[in-house]
Amino acid sequence: MTSKGKVLKSTGKWYIVELENGEIVNCRIRGKIRLDGLKTTNPISVGDNVIVDPKVDEEGNRVILDFEERRNYIVRKSTNLSKQMQILAANVDRAYLLVTTIAPVTHLAFIDRFLVSAESFRIPTTLLFNKIDTYTTDQLEYVDALCDLYETIGYPCYKISAENKVNIDFLRHEIKDCQVMISGHSGVGKSTLVNALDEKLDLKVGEISEYHQQGQHTTTFAEMHPLSSGGYIIDTPGIRAFGIVDLDKEVISHYFPEMRALIGECKYHNCQHLNEPKCAVKNAVERGEISESRYATYFQLMTEDDSEVHRKKEVY
Repeated sequence: MTSKGKVLKSTGKWYIVELENGEIVNCRIRGKIRLDGLKTTNPISVGDNVIVDPKVDEEGNRVILDFEERRNYIVRKSTNLSKQMQILAANVDRAYLLVTTIAPVTHLAFIDRFLVSAESFRIPTTLLFNKIDTYTTDQLEYVDALCDLYETIGYPCYKISAENKVNIDFLRHEIKDCQVMISGHSGVGKSTLVNALDEKLDLKVGEISEYHQQGQHTTTFAEMHPLSSGGYIIDTPGIRAFGIVDLDKEVISHYFPEMRALIGECKYHNCQHLNEPKCAVKNAVERGEISESRYATYFQLMTEDDSEVHRKKEVY
């Protein structure tokens, strides 16, 4: 009889799976796993519920035969110029995007791209502004302004310090018995936060590169950690660029909540909110009801050549 399990870690061709009885086993894939047309670099992802062959080979490894239908998943483009993508995590109850405005800088375009992708996969997202204990008064005022911006749109925002465990108690309650994902650039404190949420975990914490003010990549592959309080937390690799995948440009505005609210108010039913007259979205930008930074990201997504995204040096 086959066994069911959850994928805790994927390292290319090998997978670490927690079986329903709590046993942790090493698995590989034999043959081709159905992908429903997805062109991905990883057919099985962290967070997937999988079917495992009960037979064990001479080295004690098992074989993943198939995976159950995903409730959702979140992907990013591969960093090469192919049309393939990487599934970051599957079956995510909530995503937490860890943001820092210094050392390293998280650009607003990166935040917006992440939010658009999460919206498209119906994954609710919370923004966590980390390292607030290191900020100057002016920097804290900027963080407050960003919180106002994103909370107005509907995204919960919290100012935290993972290093000093400031304002993270709510997270322990919120993630209990859930399967959640923590993401962000390298160096924003993802591993530090995971360690702070569960004292039994001891994830490696990287140093910040003085030259780039960008974190060293301590996490090569996404990994899902069972929490002693119940549930799972997925620690993703530090993401430098976040390419939007599989979204028709005609519907990108649907994944900006503040623009979605205005659908139907434009003069033209197929308005793309670029150069059309009597556009409700552009009028809202001019009135300050939609932020210029958010609209700039939208304009960029609508006008960029997808094949050029990863040739650029900017961190999106």
